[in-house]
Amino acid sequence: QVQLVESGGGLVQAGGSLRVSCAASGRTFSRYVMGWFRQALGKEREFVAAISMSGGITAYSDSVKGRFTISRDSAKNTVYLQMNSLKPEDTAVYYCAVKTSRVIVTTPFYDYWGQGTQVTVSS
Repeated sequence: QVQLVESGGGLVQAGGSLRVSCAASGRTFSRYVMGWFRQALGKEREFVAAISMSGGITAYSDSVKGRFTISRDSAKNTVYLQMNSLKPEDTAVYYCAVKTSRVIVTTPFYDYWGQGTQVTVSS
């Protein structure tokens, strides 16, 4: 089993920045992908960003490209999502997820999920 613990969410004004983190523990894998998804109230869960933990390859949704940056600390099995120029439409619960594959996918077919952290952007 893999446990994922997110931290760093909160309330920020539009145009501000936040960084959320996700630490993985438990079973380890030689190649895996860590991703961030978000779900706003009344909407489906959507892909935000992902990174391959071995090669560092990244992927972003069009809605966050250029504003968000995903990074990793493989030694700590931790992934970060730096969110800049935040907009009210970024308000959502942000979920960390692990896929036991070296291929990044943008659909929510990941193997393990965290509990989520709330990010609220006020206008």
